[in-house]
Amino acid sequence: MYYMPPVKMSKTEQFHHENKTWIRLLEFFKQENYFMKNRLSEVLDHSVDKDFLALAEQFQNKFILKDEYIDELRHDINKQDQTLSDISGGLVDNKLTKTQGKLRNEMEYFEKDFYNLKNEFNKYLHSVL
Repeated sequence: MYYMPPVKMSKTEQFHHENKTWIRLLEFFKQENYFMKNRLSEVLDHSVDKDFLALAEQFQNKFILKDEYIDELRHDINKQDQTLSDISGGLVDNKLTKTQGKLRNEMEYFEKDFYNLKNEFNKYLHSVL
């Protein structure tokens, strides 16, 4: 058995890695949101039920809000990543650590909220089709 010494990674490197992961995840959510909007459009093309139209509008509004929030999160993450790149000596201060923690919490919340919306939408379509 070989001994592998622990890899020493700075907080800056870890935060960069985390930010890159979040950007990829947001891109995935953007694509998923795009697919749900297209699916909604397809279903609307075949439905004239007024109740469905009202709920479809609610889902459309939720999808638009998700797109806007994705853009805001991406902006905040890129801003944090740029700040991390600009610091000299790679020393992460308390403010950067707090900002990273805030972004981590926002991403965790968004991920759960997005999957809830996706499940709600798919269950609804299943119930009406």
